[in-house]
Amino acid sequence: MMTLILRIILGVAGALGLLIGARMWMDPVKVGEMMGLSGAGPLGQATLRADVGGFFAAVGLLVLAGAIRNQARLFTAPVLMIALALSGRLFAAAVNGVDPMAIRSMVVEAVLVCLFAVGRLRLAKA
Repeated sequence: MMTLILRIILGVAGALGLLIGARMWMDPVKVGEMMGLSGAGPLGQATLRADVGGFFAAVGLLVLAGAIRNQARLFTAPVLMIALALSGRLFAAAVNGVDPMAIRSMVVEAVLVCLFAVGRLRLAKA
């Protein structure tokens, strides 16, 4: 029963990642501004779609697939990707000081790293 609940939570997280990726592809300037990014010109918008949208879509797709298929190995890349993103935020905080607007993102990323790691470990034993 706990495995099913975990898979549902992971599936929702994966679907949300796909949704953020899709929103970035549809309106990169608006979504980028909400993240503190500027999509100046066609190159900037393409970069937001490719790099940011692709990041969220890849994480979301792998997590959703792992939850649906009950395959722990599919959580390895998302754990690494989100952990590296969090590491970048921690580095930025060390170099530039803590931006209060970044704290929410850091908390979300820390929670996701833990959630995806639990999925990786729990589903491997299921």
